[in-house]
Amino acid sequence: MFTNKSIHRRRLLRGLGVAMSLPMLDAMRPAIAGPGDRASETQPRRMLAICNNLGLLPAEFFPRDSGRGYTLSPYLQTLKAHRDDLTVFSGVWHPDVDGGHPADNCFLTAAPHPGSGGFRNTISLDQYLAEHLPPHTRFPSMTLGVNVKQGQRSLSWTGGGVLIPCQESAAAVYRQLFLQGSEAEIAQQVRKLQLGESIMDAVADQAKQLGRELGARDRDRLDQYLTGVRDLEQRMAMSREWEHRPKPKTTAPMPLDPEDPRAYMEKVRLMYDMSKLALETDSTRLVTLLLDSVNSPVIDVDGTDITEGYHNLSHHGKNKSKLEQLRAIDQWHMRLLDELFTNLKSVREGSESLLDRTMVLYGSNLGDANTHVTTNLPVLFAGGGFRHGQHLAFDTDDNYPLPNLFVSMIQRMGIESDTFASSTGTMRGLEPN
Repeated sequence: MFTNKSIHRRRLLRGLGVAMSLPMLDAMRPAIAGPGDRASETQPRRMLAICNNLGLLPAEFFPRDSGRGYTLSPYLQTLKAHRDDLTVFSGVWHPDVDGGHPADNCFLTAAPHPGSGGFRNTISLDQYLAEHLPPHTRFPSMTLGVNVKQGQRSLSWTGGGVLIPCQESAAAVYRQLFLQGSEAEIAQQVRKLQLGESIMDAVADQAKQLGRELGARDRDRLDQYLTGVRDLEQRMAMSREWEHRPKPKTTAPMPLDPEDPRAYMEKVRLMYDMSKLALETDSTRLVTLLLDSVNSPVIDVDGTDITEGYHNLSHHGKNKSKLEQLRAIDQWHMRLLDELFTNLKSVREGSESLLDRTMVLYGSNLGDANTHVTTNLPVLFAGGGFRHGQHLAFDTDDNYPLPNLFVSMIQRMGIESDTFASSTGTMRGLEPN
């Protein structure tokens, strides 16, 4: 399994002016296993994952009864037109994801103990899917946000636990989707991609030589790593091809970004619109959207005079005035979700709607922002080809793992996998159509 040679952890493969780092090998120290096999795509399905990191008032969101005949809660009344298109969950959580506010970074990763020292995140659901799906779209994924504290928060994380920054400008997203660059701009981008593609050719001979110096397990690991690099190069080559392909057309006008962070709800609406356009034009099939309510100031809400910052209101301490303002904010979230679902249903794809083809996950990392608990998370799951119209109620004291839903979503995307993060299987009670 091993050789007597010790490989320095800083060793590089070099060639033609290129230096490429190596993965961690047994010859350096124990390494993490490589990525799994790729699954072939069957039919195009999509995912939109949304996290509001201050959640919703639990008493107003969760239904009091369960099953398919459940009574709509005050918040769910706003979504009554979509009752048969969504499933409500209660009693779910990410096992061992604690720490209050830092848990938002783990909403799609389920990495444990985000508030602990030395914490390192793991791959998010969208990036896992992006790695396993063929590159049939211009953008493998899109990471969006509203009022995000940049550099500290995101829903999207790479396999190495690196944060992917959120795009907060709806206008910039629109330009990415629909505005074609000049010939000079396209040529410049292609040159950048070509430089990246030259890496493997430059280090090929040294990689082959290094393979002869390693033990069997390290050779396998190095082969996996180099295979991953070559796969990345293939994706880069596809990106180069996309640079020459015309972008889709749309009749939707370019949005005007609100400059004031108080215009939180308008920003949310615009990002929902951009998500719908991105999915509708098949520019991407994976979108994440972080609504950073923690980082939002006193926000504007039609019909209500909001007097304190969103975060301060979340620590309501049962104060009547704060609770009234939070209800108004939460109801606007539900109204915007109603608009999103309606817009997705209005787009036809053959005999189905865009909502039928898109799994929409809406939830929070906090079960109750007033107390910072990360149990009993408020979660809605709509569309995507599942049999909905129910409230799946799990034990609110001994919670059920939310990553089981992620496994169901992964499988619905056509990927053969039965595990993700802290999952124990697929989501019990949720069946595909």
